[in-house]
Amino acid sequence: MGLTATKLNRFLFFKLPSAFICGVRVKEITTERCKATVKHRWINQNPFNSMYFAVQAMAAELTTGVLVMNEIQQSGKNVSMLVANNKSSFSKKATGTITFICEDANLVREGMKKALETGDGQTFWLKSIGYNQENIQVSEMHFEWTVKVKK
Repeated sequence: MGLTATKLNRFLFFKLPSAFICGVRVKEITTERCKATVKHRWINQNPFNSMYFAVQAMAAELTTGVLVMNEIQQSGKNVSMLVANNKSSFSKKATGTITFICEDANLVREGMKKALETGDGQTFWLKSIGYNQENIQVSEMHFEWTVKVKK
């Protein structure tokens, strides 16, 4: 696998600096899942002394997008990717270090396989769940990704 946590965090620094400055970091990438963390700090807080929802969304989207990027890289093809929709729910204040995990690599593989076989754009929803340090869920985010093979 070509993507590593170190390479992805370097990518954040140069291509998504707002996520990097807010403290979003990839911690693990495998063929099955991606894990990222972000720590509640002054730079990413909301007025209610917890993490701003958009910072959580950046970390959650990253865990889903990395799985898409990884599958595109493995295919060796020129494929575009884009978030078409997203939805979120928040169940607890996000304080401390929040860990986001996406384990939907199988959905990415299925979508990419169809896109490569048919040449048609494909969409699929990926879920990332955020947990606090006590392993209690604080948020759940869903991102609809679109992929299309470029000609």
